[in-house]
Amino acid sequence: MANNKTQTNKTANAKKFNPFGYVNDFRNILCAIITALVAIGIAFGIRTINNSGVNHRLTVTAGFIYDGDESTPYSANFIRAARQLEDIFGEKLTIIEKYNVPYESADEVITDLVSDGCNIIFTNSYGYGETAKNMALKYPDVQFCAATCDNANRGTTAANYHNFMGEIYQGRYISGIAAGAKLSEMIQNGTITRDEAVLGFVAAYPCAEVISGYTAFLLGARSQCPSAVMRVKYINTWTSYTLEKEAARQLIDEGCVIISHHSNTIGSAIACENADMPYPVYHVGYNQDMIGISPTSALISCRIDWLPYYTSAIKSVFARQPIEKNISGRINGNDASGGFKEGWVKLLELNSAAASEDTRTILGKAVEDMENGKTHVFSGNYKGVSFSDPNDVIDLSTEFIENRDSSAPTFHYVLNNVIIIDDE
Repeated sequence: MANNKTQTNKTANAKKFNPFGYVNDFRNILCAIITALVAIGIAFGIRTINNSGVNHRLTVTAGFIYDGDESTPYSANFIRAARQLEDIFGEKLTIIEKYNVPYESADEVITDLVSDGCNIIFTNSYGYGETAKNMALKYPDVQFCAATCDNANRGTTAANYHNFMGEIYQGRYISGIAAGAKLSEMIQNGTITRDEAVLGFVAAYPCAEVISGYTAFLLGARSQCPSAVMRVKYINTWTSYTLEKEAARQLIDEGCVIISHHSNTIGSAIACENADMPYPVYHVGYNQDMIGISPTSALISCRIDWLPYYTSAIKSVFARQPIEKNISGRINGNDASGGFKEGWVKLLELNSAAASEDTRTILGKAVEDMENGKTHVFSGNYKGVSFSDPNDVIDLSTEFIENRDSSAPTFHYVLNNVIIIDDE
């Protein structure tokens, strides 16, 4: 009986209300939940770390195909950028470069690069575009990036095929401002008259890339010297020192007082430096600094800096992410471009021996306006006609937005009355 009574009393006492009982129970439950969550978190963290190891490459091999070598300024810009990648990525990145590759041999060279373990392949010329795209379809695990091309979003597309180019019309326009400032100075000094404010341009081919560039150059000049006009002479080659120098000399003989070019040697700069005229003939360069070559006549140069795209593309390969996801610039599908704001376009040194300090100030403000979207390059009281179709005309009272839909330039109109094409 005593034992039964004791058990009964214990049971009765247990049923009495305890004001802290529920709190203790809740604490126990909460501790159990927290413990479970911590365990889940640790497990998830370990899984994330493991996945990080799977999804990120430890090393990358990048192949570069050039149509020239360091002796040609155009290819030298690409080569310079590729070498800078070594400082950025160190031993994690292996670079394989192929120089002076004929367009018709690109498929063989690409096959070799794939066999060498390249995860990404860059080509530097429009002439490689179709081959690079076909090889991208053949090797879907390798990323292909074709500079200056316009076929990434056309026809059969490939997720691993990309186009890219700097918005060089911006650099052309700003360097044109330097030319226009010099023309105005020459007019004010009585060196030339307003009617003698004539620019000359040595042009490789009548294609959109070239026409867009020389038009932007002229429009930049006219922003400072409204009477400026331009004569253009085509040489139908990208690289010929002799033809470039001779074309520049002919333009100088025809009265051009500042020469620029879209060609790939120093020929036009040498022609300006050696010009035998009653006034100095100045030069605006492309792709390389011409001051060392033409110390008294070189004004300024501009170029595309390929490093920002290279860096972003290779980082994407390391992270196994889509390239365009990591690009700072204008994106259209698998096509990317950028200008001054993104660091893709650069002005080179202004020659203080040929240009005034006022010009430096003007250029600084002009670049700032370009970066802030305040500059409207292809705009104004101008009309033009396509170089290939007389029925294709344009009126720039409605602004033409260059590079809006592609990284490759598309402006292909010769402006009436202010641009004269030399047929000879």
